[in-house]
Amino acid sequence: MRSQQLFRTTQLYSRYHSCCGYSTDVQALKRTSPSDLKRGTGGRSSFNGIVATIFGATGFLGRYVANRLGKIGSQLVIPYRGDAYEVLRLKLVGDLGQVLFQPYHLADEKSIYKCLKYSNVVINLVGRDWETKNFTFKDVHVDGARRIAKVAKQAGVETLIHVSSLNAHPTPEPYMLKDGSKWLASKYEGEAAVLDEFPDAIVFRPSDIYGQEDRFLRYYSSVWRHNLKWMPLYQKGETTEKQPVFVSDVAAGIAAACRDRNCSGKIYQAVGPNRYLLSELVDWFHRLTRKANKWGYFRYDIKYDPFFQARVSLMPLLTLGHPIADLHWERVEREAHSDRVEKSIATLEDLGIHLTRMEDQVPWELRTFRAHTYSEKELMEFETPNPPQTIPV
Repeated sequence: MRSQQLFRTTQLYSRYHSCCGYSTDVQALKRTSPSDLKRGTGGRSSFNGIVATIFGATGFLGRYVANRLGKIGSQLVIPYRGDAYEVLRLKLVGDLGQVLFQPYHLADEKSIYKCLKYSNVVINLVGRDWETKNFTFKDVHVDGARRIAKVAKQAGVETLIHVSSLNAHPTPEPYMLKDGSKWLASKYEGEAAVLDEFPDAIVFRPSDIYGQEDRFLRYYSSVWRHNLKWMPLYQKGETTEKQPVFVSDVAAGIAAACRDRNCSGKIYQAVGPNRYLLSELVDWFHRLTRKANKWGYFRYDIKYDPFFQARVSLMPLLTLGHPIADLHWERVEREAHSDRVEKSIATLEDLGIHLTRMEDQVPWELRTFRAHTYSEKELMEFETPNPPQTIPV
């Protein structure tokens, strides 16, 4: 409605000046799509032509994606459920009037349509790390993703971006759980459902993502993940290879895909520049936080600790389905999987993203977990932690 009124106003303005003999550069709009109303040079106070609906913008990755798009002049529609006050802080990611909020429910196609009917870009970041009584993995990762893709196709959305997972597989190899990871299996089914409804969708497969308020660095730094000062891991973490990626790099890749029409129908693996053994990474985290060597840190095989296994089983029950510190069997199962990166599939570097090294970012991220935080280097000498050894990619 707003764009139609602007279209009529532009036409009347042009005719009036022509009749009065005035010269004007104002041209009547050929279309009334919001994406055709670009203005400015592309900065925060401009409008770059992107009207993006970001499902899952309140999550860890979603906040970075919203901020990345908002500061380059995108108009954002942020769907939410629950209390509206919980999402109001996202209004600051864009200029005044550029960020709009719309309530929705993942099982209601009409509410989804209201969220994306004016958008030319739709980004699906909705996901769950554990199942609840209201939402199973299938409800969120498969049925919900299919519903968003279906409505986006019907609404004529130009670009759909779906975020999946790196190790998604129809039958994941079991490590700790008898039937393997239901989370990874549902991510694979979700990809297939989205591409079935929206064949030109862009799929991102991120590995473990680290950054502020993440569930990777803080997961291994939590006291709940330890057994006192000891760290139980599947086969001591010496058979698991990881290639974590910085959250800002993933957000930059998604923002680049929004602007590049050549990305349609492609899959991108969002992985970091270096590959490590999980054991080497966890040891390095403890060296950075000054909790190795004299602290009493020790890493061992999780199968020899029935008390820790009991804690993982009981934690979700004692907290009514919401595990503290993300400690539950599904998470322990996923951490045992090595990151499977296929050379035939594009990565973030193909989008022009300069990847951040963990050695440059993680020391700053883990500063709040350091021991002896009130000691100065001049008063208590600390050895510079050795960086983790990398594995050839």
